[in-house]
Amino acid sequence: MANEDKKDFNAMLHDSKDMPKFQIITDQKSIEKYGGSRMYFAPPADYDRIMKQIPWGKVITVEKIREYFAAQSGADFTEPITAGIFVSISAWASYQRREDETPYWRTLKAHGELNPKYPGGTKAQKERLEAEGHTIVQKGRKNIRYFVKNYEDSLFTPAAASGAAPESPHFGIPGK
Repeated sequence: MANEDKKDFNAMLHDSKDMPKFQIITDQKSIEKYGGSRMYFAPPADYDRIMKQIPWGKVITVEKIREYFAAQSGADFTEPITAGIFVSISAWASYQRREDETPYWRTLKAHGELNPKYPGGTKAQKERLEAEGHTIVQKGRKNIRYFVKNYEDSLFTPAAASGAAPESPHFGIPGK
């Protein structure tokens, strides 16, 4: 994102944009890639609600959040582009608030990668994760990227994976 200092991310976070909603896709390549045609769109606030549940010392990936929403909604998959955008909106909204912090630094990209689009970039996310006991490794020489080492060992799995029922029609995670 650009011009973060000029945007009201909390307003964006609470703009549901007519979501949640479903869309049936017909592109055969996409159907094969995602395992079905029923695509779910979760509103930005639902991503924030999930991200707030991640306890100290644990992490989650955007993919796991998407899997949770798909399972709870009965969809084949959750739309990936808006997922990444809404996770970033949640991070920046939290950064702009004085209270009610969302521990966005615990939400990782695929394969445990740190997110350079978060407030303060990978440097700030790295510091926060290391303060919670995670080891961060650098990969690449030309295109340097950072990952949480053995992130799978600290992976928080939303309740849907254990078969628990959702708390609300907005598919929030049951309390801690």
